[in-house]
Amino acid sequence: MKIAIVCDSFKESLAPLEVAEEIRAGFARVFPEADYLCLPMADGGEGTVEALVQGTGGKLISCTVTGPLGKTVQSFFGISGDGRTAIIEMAAAAGLPLLKAEERDPLRTTTYGVGELVLAALERGCQHVILGLGGSATNDGGAGFAQALGVRFLDDEGRELPAGGAALSRLAKIDLSAVDGRLSGITLEGACDVRSLLTGPQGASHVFGPQKGADQDDVVRLDEALKHYARVLLEQCGRDVADVPGAGAAGGLGAGLLAFTEARLRPGVDIVADQLRLAERFMDVDLVITGEGRMDGQSAQGKAPMGVARIARAQGRPVIAIVGSTGDGVDRMHEVGIEAFFDTVPRPETLSVVLEQSRENIRRTAENVAATLKMGMVMGRETGRPD
Repeated sequence: MKIAIVCDSFKESLAPLEVAEEIRAGFARVFPEADYLCLPMADGGEGTVEALVQGTGGKLISCTVTGPLGKTVQSFFGISGDGRTAIIEMAAAAGLPLLKAEERDPLRTTTYGVGELVLAALERGCQHVILGLGGSATNDGGAGFAQALGVRFLDDEGRELPAGGAALSRLAKIDLSAVDGRLSGITLEGACDVRSLLTGPQGASHVFGPQKGADQDDVVRLDEALKHYARVLLEQCGRDVADVPGAGAAGGLGAGLLAFTEARLRPGVDIVADQLRLAERFMDVDLVITGEGRMDGQSAQGKAPMGVARIARAQGRPVIAIVGSTGDGVDRMHEVGIEAFFDTVPRPETLSVVLEQSRENIRRTAENVAATLKMGMVMGRETGRPD
């Protein structure tokens, strides 16, 4: 029997491969002779670099870039095992965790450091860039990202616009004459929620601006600035990003990718699955086990277990999930191909205790699931039914 174990992280507790290894250890107590394939998984957000570096035998690269408020920060990106693909999380250069709560200000924060990460990848000869769009502290429409790549944003007097989303309301001219020519020779994919719009009630400013430090007046100001930005992009660059799903991801960085590169925006879970060759690897397995820290109705909308289950279902492979906890709407996961799910917390506990006991809880749950599976196989043989 061959079992594939493909897990996302249990947030604040265990990394993806650590989760997979604990599940393997529990199953191996019941099925010691089984062949196990353990792989990390992610959905394009936090943890994507780690998952793809580990999953492809790649390496992490440390570097210094411009942070969200213009100060230098220590950052990183990954390079795949074959050296061709760079994996970047925009949050590593322009994410909320880089700022204290009182520093959050989407009127001024910039994605400039994200562009610097892309340039660092180009310097290392990467031909394919995967850019995870999540966890941003910015609302600049990707303008800072574009500036790092050579784009100039000018007001009506020919002056360079300062950083931040608010300044886009004064945008009069976009100068593309100094854009780094290496961009035309690479494949760039934005890993994101492809439903996010750039502007309007469901746009970047209204939906995510408040968590980045914007009050209601700021939200209106930022949304109007992005609307103006979109009009100028259409008039001067011929790129219509106003109503493109995904353009609003990461404070509009999705729009910047579409406007200034030949990037494609795709669900992050699909990009990660392609890089890990899950469809190919699932062809000869008998069971797929997936998991994440918390599974609920939102998990069916593009999270890692959903992607794993969809690919396994296409291969005709059964899927079960072992998760930290379950929440409202978790039954929706049956619709995407997960046959059964099991949470690992045995009793009410404080968060600190749950985190401390996570390895033991995952391993014990996996062993009990395996024992139940084995009992069903034995009963099937005794009754003459197929295993």
